[in-house]
Amino acid sequence: MAHDPRDLDDAVLSFWQERLISTLTTARPDGTPHVVPVGVTFDPEAGLARVITSGTSRKARNVAAAGPTGMRVALCQVDRARWCTLEGVAVVRDDPAAVAEAERRYTERYREPRVNPGRVVIEVTVDRVLGRA
Repeated sequence: MAHDPRDLDDAVLSFWQERLISTLTTARPDGTPHVVPVGVTFDPEAGLARVITSGTSRKARNVAAAGPTGMRVALCQVDRARWCTLEGVAVVRDDPAAVAEAERRYTERYREPRVNPGRVVIEVTVDRVLGRA
């Protein structure tokens, strides 16, 4: 079921606040999918989903390799029969303000992340939402 990313219902919004693990799908340099478990925060007002990670991780390198225009990715979360996928264009940000905001949101949803001086944030501008929450 498709949802309007600018007008999500309460069930979808609350689903993205639960303490659940998601997957991030990016494309490897050879075009094959790279799917990994991640913690995701979703800011519907800004239309952004965020994933904190090390700048040397495969997922961050995949997205960074796409250049400044970014890479199309999917974030999917499942809990029994409930599921939701956020799709959009991802970019890697390493500026301290963007990383701090992502860490703050991660702490609210999950827990305080461990210290990582090499941390970056993968920011996804969400333009498509599918699911049954």
